[in-house]
Parts: sequence; C-alpha cells; structure tokens
Amino acid sequence: MQVLRHAVGGLGLVLIGLGAWLVAAEPDPPGVLVWLAGALVLHDGILAPLVLAVGLLLVGRRQRGLLRGALLAAGSVVLVTLPLLVRPGAPPNPSALPLPYGRNLAIVLGVVAGVTGALYLVRRRKDLVRRWKDGVRRWRARPRRRAAEPDRGQGRTAGDG
Repeated sequence: MQVLRHAVGGLGLVLIGLGAWLVAAEPDPPGVLVWLAGALVLHDGILAPLVLAVGLLLVGRRQRGLLRGALLAAGSVVLVTLPLLVRPGAPPNPSALPLPYGRNLAIVLGVVAGVTGALYLVRRRKDLVRRWKDGVRRWRARPRRRAAEPDRGQGRTAGDG
C-alpha cells in the first residue's frame, strides 16, 4: 500500500509539473492564471455550496437517488454549454456555435426533467402496487373472528339479573 501511495503521489507531482510547464508555454500566462482562479472561486464559492444545499434538501426523501442522478445530468449539461452561452462576442470558430445553444439547452433540460418525472411515477406506481399487495396478503393471513355465539351453558338471558 505504501508503494502505491508513493507512486500515485509521484504521478501527481509529474502532472503538476506538466501543468505548470503548459501554463508557462502559453502566450498569456497571467490570463490563464486568472481563468484558473475564477474557476476555483466559481467551484468553491458557488457550485460546491449549491450542491451541498441541494443535498441537504434531499435528505430523507423518497427516490433521492433518482433526483440526484437527474441533477447530476442537468448540471453536467449546463456546465458544458454555459461557457459557450456566456462568452461575449462572436466565437473564434464559426462552427463552435452553429445551433441555438440556449434553446437546445432548454430542450435537453426539459427532456431530463421529463424522463425523471416518468421514472418517478413508474417507481411510485410500483411502490403503491407492492404496498397494496402486501396489505392484501396481511388481510388474508389474519385470523378470522368468529361471530358472537350465544351463551348456552349458563341458562341466563340478557334480562336476568
């Protein structure tokens, strides 16, 4: 285990060195560093707290795995398309934005929400059917009560006192 830890640590140092070399080879290293700092602030200041808040809202809910999956898919799609949508001016490559990304992003998010809703309803229906069947089984398995039998051995009637 110690050897693996040192190997992974060494690989990490090599990759950090490669990243530093690539930043230094850029024509505008300060611009790259500003972009990296902005990405760090965006992730740690906005994205991570937002994910934690949504996680706290989902605690104890049914189908939270389904909701987390939907939020992960939607968040991934937004993260991929957002830089192209908020970039000012025309793209440097005209083929980068050949289609209306805003409309298509809304369509994809709608599909994710629709599929999530459909899966939720299917799972909820299966849950309700299973509960109903369990209730029927319990009802059939319970002991039957006998009808009240008249008191024959005592010779008394209800009016005797």
